[in-house]
Amino acid sequence: MTTAESAGAAPRLRAALRRRLGVDPRALAALRLALGVVLLVDLGLRARNLVAFYTDDGVLPRATLAEASPLGARLSLHALSGEPGAAAALFLAAALAAVALAVGYRTRVAAAVSLVLLASLQARNPFVLNAGDALLIQLLGAGLLCPLGARWSLDAVRRRTADAADSAVNAAVDRVAGPATALLLGLVVVVYVSNAVVKFRGTAWPAGEAVGRVFRLTYLHGPLGGLVPEWPALLAAATYGWVALLVASPLLVAAAGRVRAALAGTLLAAHLSMALTLQIGVFSLVSATALIPFFPPSVWDRIERAIAPESDRLRDSAARRFGAVSPADGGGALGAVRERVAGAVPVVAAVLLVALVAWNGMALGFVETPDAVASVSDPTESGWDMFAPNPPSTDALVVATATTADGDRIDALYGDRVALDRPPSDARAYPTARWRKLLSLLADDPDPDRVDPVLAHLCDRATRFADGGARPVRSVRLSTVYVDVADGETRVDELGTRSCPGS
Repeated sequence: MTTAESAGAAPRLRAALRRRLGVDPRALAALRLALGVVLLVDLGLRARNLVAFYTDDGVLPRATLAEASPLGARLSLHALSGEPGAAAALFLAAALAAVALAVGYRTRVAAAVSLVLLASLQARNPFVLNAGDALLIQLLGAGLLCPLGARWSLDAVRRRTADAADSAVNAAVDRVAGPATALLLGLVVVVYVSNAVVKFRGTAWPAGEAVGRVFRLTYLHGPLGGLVPEWPALLAAATYGWVALLVASPLLVAAAGRVRAALAGTLLAAHLSMALTLQIGVFSLVSATALIPFFPPSVWDRIERAIAPESDRLRDSAARRFGAVSPADGGGALGAVRERVAGAVPVVAAVLLVALVAWNGMALGFVETPDAVASVSDPTESGWDMFAPNPPSTDALVVATATTADGDRIDALYGDRVALDRPPSDARAYPTARWRKLLSLLADDPDPDRVDPVLAHLCDRATRFADGGARPVRSVRLSTVYVDVADGETRVDELGTRSCPGS
């Protein structure tokens, strides 16, 4: 290759990399909005069990947390107090930060506060977390390094939209590209590829049986889960179709344009369908949010044209209400700090990208785990193995029975009356995905130090159900019932029985 050819190849290579590792600034804005909404949804869902999961009156008092997760107990702001009021105040602070993130007000600060409060909340009760929680915190951390507030935000309005921040983004053709965007996109691809690798290590997915097995698990049924038809051909097609999408996921960065948009759109639709059919918490919404940065400029051009009249009106209204940032706001010591932070972002993002690939390589067994890493954590315990290598073959249900002083039986989780001699066939699904995670982990490892606080909370819960405490609750018993989806064989594991105070 001649010198002239080499000189011409370099710009083409940079352009190709920018198309694949770059993100449209409007996609970053949509990601910011979606992250804020998902954080609010997550907080709303968690708030239903605020006392149960995040206070000393719940299933994991701070003393028990300190025994089970000493580091989490030390670092979690939510563990500073065991009172419901303190937990509620932190929930409110997180909600305000999420709203600020969604509208793009002081975007980087809002993202940082949201990240800290989310990490604190997750550390307060690690026994109710699933893969969606891990993906959300990593996605928020990667987004923190990107210019999420450059477009469609109050920050952009306050800078009069057309000045330095917006112009700097638009100057780079139609994409923001660098280590930060590579980290954001790479995170998603690593999740899909890792899950594909683990699925092929089992038999159910290659045989086309996995989706059918998943929908036979009634404890996983979402709002429409019980309506999925039991057609073997349809369920096998869904299994192979999902595996094909996972195998094709590297095209999210290897391809560009329509191919990339079509793949991202298909994956997004698949995740939203899971939200309707499976009880898996915020996982589907987080996964759908993670796909937003993959949509190319042509998609955002159409969206921007469609919303132009309304967006212009909102921008003008926001400009009148919030005003603009004066030039002095970006100078002095604060400006120097911002410059240093901006200079460090690519380095931090590059290090995190290498760490992301290395960690998941260790989790999959492709890379030997160094002793220094193994002494702190086991990467194999945090892999992306959702329903892999094989989905469960048993339907895991729960029986939580409280007995009142006058001999009545109450379901301690749901509150309704049950048979005096409650059989295993009366077992029910879990109230929420987080209750399922908590109780399934407890069934796998029935540590008395964790079982007892759960039973104590169920005593309090049942007392509230028993005519508002008018009828004392004498005892509560908790069992897990396993039903084999193939032959219907039932097994009952009793987790514990406890006498309730005041009985």
